Amino acid sequence: MSTPSPHEAPERDASAGLRREDIAHLARLSRLALTEEELDRFAGQLGAVLDAVAQVGRADVADVAPTTHAVPLTNVLREDVATPSLPRDVVLAAAPAAEDDRFRVPRILGED
Repeated sequence: MSTPSPHEAPERDASAGLRREDIAHLARLSRLALTEEELDRFAGQLGAVLDAVAQVGRADVADVAPTTHAVPLTNVLREDVATPSLPRDVVLAAAPAAEDDRFRVPRILGED
């Protein structure tokens, strides 16, 4: 059996479950105040989560190529091509206010 890398979680016996002491330790590290009832309930719930993760970890993926998405993605955007725009006079004529060939907007910072 090989030694797990520091980035891998060590395997745990799925039938062992989490002890109340494990949950209390995690709660202390997370600075959570848990009641006795919460410790019992969370031990079962977190144990079920870890069992599910362990089950996924046992899946045979030897022939599965690594992916970043479940389905292939393609770029659906059009090419970035420069095209003529509307003339400045036409655009400024439709603006609520214009001044010196620019849009006039309300002052928001109080600067000159």
